Amino acid sequence: MNSDWKTPNDVKQTDASASILKNSRIVFNIKGNSYRIIAKFNFEKRWIFIRFIGTHEEYDKIDATMI
Repeated sequence: MNSDWKTPNDVKQTDASASILKNSRIVFNIKGNSYRIIAKFNFEKRWIFIRFIGTHEEYDKIDATMI
């Protein structure tokens, strides 16, 4: 997928299941919500830093806004 996201709302328009969190993080549900990816975004610099990849069960044990 190629996207030109400039804001968190642009991400939501591409993936309605994405959850926008504080601290510039967005959570993506993968494979029918079996897995989660937490990404930290810097829209100005146009970079994404993957902070977490794991199962839904593993995700439930962490603080997604701080990881």
